[in-house]
Amino acid sequence: MPAATAPASPPPRLLDQLRARLRTLHYSIRTEQVYVDWARRFILHHGKRHPRDMGAAEVEAFLSHLAVGRNVSAATQNQAKSALLFLYREVLGIELPWLSEVVSAKQSRRLPVVLTEREVRELLMQLNGTTGLVASLLYGTGMRLLEGLRLRVKDVEFTRREILIRAGKGNKDRVTVLPENLIAPLQQQIAKSRALHLKDLAEGLGEVWLPDALAQKYPRAGVTWGWQFVFPSAQRAIDPRSGVERRHHLCEQTVQRAVALGARRAGIDKPCSPHVLRHSFATHMLQAGYDIRTVQELLGHADVATTQIYTHVMNRGGRGVLSPFDKL
Repeated sequence: MPAATAPASPPPRLLDQLRARLRTLHYSIRTEQVYVDWARRFILHHGKRHPRDMGAAEVEAFLSHLAVGRNVSAATQNQAKSALLFLYREVLGIELPWLSEVVSAKQSRRLPVVLTEREVRELLMQLNGTTGLVASLLYGTGMRLLEGLRLRVKDVEFTRREILIRAGKGNKDRVTVLPENLIAPLQQQIAKSRALHLKDLAEGLGEVWLPDALAQKYPRAGVTWGWQFVFPSAQRAIDPRSGVERRHHLCEQTVQRAVALGARRAGIDKPCSPHVLRHSFATHMLQAGYDIRTVQELLGHADVATTQIYTHVMNRGGRGVLSPFDKL
């Protein structure tokens, strides 16, 4: 009697295939979450039809719905478009024709919110502890919030007074200034981080997440001191991809809530988030007379036109002109 053959395992679900492809191409976990969410919304919008049974017409209808029905921003619509094009090209192996009929969301050009030096001082006075140090670092260096939270011990150069920002926006590295007044607080923070790391090592843990394939290339690098986060989380957590228990960096929502609460306590009426401190850094650097190209490099902007938006507060008043009312 012939042996019974084991039933073939069902193929992975579409969204699982999408996750696997994103991980193969080394996309960040945030991009993975966003792309999977847009693919799910696209499927639900069309009555749970499989994307293989749909095409450019359905993608155009969904993107137009986002612009017309949902009134989303141009950036949000472009994000959805990128996610769906990735799904068709990389997962389903289908090249969509040019989406010429898409109703595009209106592009907007907003001036950034910038705090005055007095407002920055009053805001930072309302913050303390680790979140206060992170906020001070964002204003003192011009880093983005996640760039600051992902900072590794090995990338803080106290002797040269500089910070190396690895894999910033666009996966680019750059160097920014380390403020003199933050050296002692940072050294104290790193000492606290080291104590946590030694505690984890004593408990048989202490391995930190490494980008790309560094964990395979250097198997022991994850437990070395230099790769640890400067701002580690107080709690360990399970890595959503590998299932390994690790201590990740401080959660960005913690800093965002602290800055918002500090702004209210300081009586600042402007919308205030950690990214406002980056805008304020750039503006105050230009006001101090630094060359716009220098500020561009510190911020990591690919185009100087992006940095030029901060010149809107370089002079007194709108566009730096004198109102005729002031001559009366």
